[in-house]
Amino acid sequence: MTHDHVPTAPSASPRTGRLARLAWLGVLVAGVLAYVVVLRVMVNTENLNFFPSLLLLGAITVPVSVLAFAETGGRGPAVRGWLVATVAIAGGVVGTVTAGTLEFDTLRTLGTVPMLFVGLIEEFAKLVVPLAVFLVLRPRDPRGGVVVGVASGMGFAVLETMGYGFQELLRARSIAAVDEELLLRGLLSPACHIAWTGMTVAMLWRIPSARRRGRAVWAFVGTYLLAVVLHATWDSSGSDLVHLVVAVVGLVVLFVFLLRAHRRVPATPPSAQPSATPPSRQAWGR
Repeated sequence: MTHDHVPTAPSASPRTGRLARLAWLGVLVAGVLAYVVVLRVMVNTENLNFFPSLLLLGAITVPVSVLAFAETGGRGPAVRGWLVATVAIAGGVVGTVTAGTLEFDTLRTLGTVPMLFVGLIEEFAKLVVPLAVFLVLRPRDPRGGVVVGVASGMGFAVLETMGYGFQELLRARSIAAVDEELLLRGLLSPACHIAWTGMTVAMLWRIPSARRRGRAVWAFVGTYLLAVVLHATWDSSGSDLVHLVVAVVGLVVLFVFLLRAHRRVPATPPSAQPSATPPSRQAWGR
């Protein structure tokens, strides 16, 4: 008796897989080293031509490291690289422009912008590009949601941090003040913009494959409102303890979604179910 052999794609070696999962650490180390080198050269030469490079490296190093962890930490790519890059760039530009416009209109109408409105506007602005991707692609793999969300949050955080860094240079006229601003906002970005958008888009991506889509929609709405509350609480409070609690909540929720995305294996479509023979079942289970 003969058994049909089901071909399988060659799998990466364990060593290659471990190296891929540690790519984010290489990105972080390289970014920090590049930032230190540019900072020292700029200070020693007193040449402000290096300031844009310093601003970019200071704003992007930590967020892009988190994005690398989100994209390469799993058993297989849940989202194509070109899509991640597109969402990061478009999400940052569209998000900051949308948020800036809506906040300006609110300020002109009300004379002030309540922190709750800031949370509502900015969390919505960061969802514009992921929502467009969702409507166009109709994703069936829920693992990709957190990666897309992290990419959009990263783009927004990077451009916002660069803006604050430039404002700090104009205000304080001090590279040391800019350095502190970039360090603070860079370290906090994973617990704030990246975490809030990552968890919201992760819930959005669950809707198409959910057994109860109505419940999944409400879960997405609830997660968005949670992100708004965390955002508004962060902006309105001057307490270090409150900021610590919000940061811990954001990081914990983000890493829970990331770990679930890394471990989850997409369900095999019914049409692709293997035959009952042990060799085929073993091959398809890989």
